[in-house]
Amino acid sequence: MDLMQISGQFSVSGDCLEVKPFGNGHINDTYAVTCASEGGVRRYILQKLNSRVFPHPTALMNNFAAVTAYLRPIIKKEGGDPDRECLKVIPTVQGAAYYVDGEGEVWRMTQLIENTDAYLVAESSAMFEDAGRAFGLFIKRLEGFDAASLIEVIPDFHNTVKRYENLEKAVAADKAGRASGVKDLIDFARARKDKTSVIVSALKEGRIPLRVTHNDTKLNNVLIDTATQKAICVIDLDTVMPGSLLYDFGDAIRVGCSTAEEDEKDLSKVNFDRENFVAFTRGFMRGLGDNLTVNEEKLLPTGAILMTFECGMRFLTDYLEGDVYFKTAYPEHNLVRCRTQFKLVEEMEKSLDFMQKTVDDIYFDILKGNKQKEA
Repeated sequence: MDLMQISGQFSVSGDCLEVKPFGNGHINDTYAVTCASEGGVRRYILQKLNSRVFPHPTALMNNFAAVTAYLRPIIKKEGGDPDRECLKVIPTVQGAAYYVDGEGEVWRMTQLIENTDAYLVAESSAMFEDAGRAFGLFIKRLEGFDAASLIEVIPDFHNTVKRYENLEKAVAADKAGRASGVKDLIDFARARKDKTSVIVSALKEGRIPLRVTHNDTKLNNVLIDTATQKAICVIDLDTVMPGSLLYDFGDAIRVGCSTAEEDEKDLSKVNFDRENFVAFTRGFMRGLGDNLTVNEEKLLPTGAILMTFECGMRFLTDYLEGDVYFKTAYPEHNLVRCRTQFKLVEEMEKSLDFMQKTVDDIYFDILKGNKQKEA
């Protein structure tokens, strides 16, 4: 694999000087490409898409190109800098959005947004709040985009009903002979079966809108400006698909409001961080502004619980099937992950009244602020 040759397939500024590994992503192969340009150098991000995780990479890139092309003029109209606030597809020399090499692998290139950092864990509640604002604003700016025109690169990714059905199939098949040892977890999931359809049904019945959603709202998918410490650009758009903003809100809360790592064995350390919940919720809802519907507002806490529950079910399903999807470091790894998620579900359920009051209060403040502006 000649990285210099592949880099040369794209319309970069100047000659390629160097290509070297970049970042710590676990899905795609990522490189920083340094090119000579007038007055210095310019850097780009080159990525080979993981065809195992994304079996339809060209469809993914069509989504990627369409969404970023839509966002950039909106950011400019709002007085922002599209080159820092939105990824830009660097076309190939033939004008395509991606390059397919001789082995059929799909490559893409974007600009490297300089003077930014990505954080695995928020250094403060203020940073987490601003990340929430960035994700909310991302959804708001795409309000006018036809979500149904996007291809589901991972079908039924957040279809909690089907995730539950997959779990029951795994229990029945019991391929790895593990079901008898996790009866408590199977019972936990079955006790919440009726809740799995809440978001799916609301979308199907039109009670909440179908939107363009990110579907992987971890903190490290927002670039933070090193000078201002403000969130400036939402990245990793591989899973941008049609869905509900409840998915994006819920997954961010799942990751950012746990007081322990995803594979913490000591469940006494797994609790629900209320301060982080308030911070992210305030940022996310202010980013959305008046773009949030009443029905969505009422379901935000449910979204957090369901996304956490869904993730736990996925870990449990994989454990029962013999650890065929998620990478594991030891035989019980997926089981440990499942237990942390289900413990967090319990903690969220205990905090449901607090979560709903927080959401209601922030929603009221936003509406009140909008009325004051209109007056």
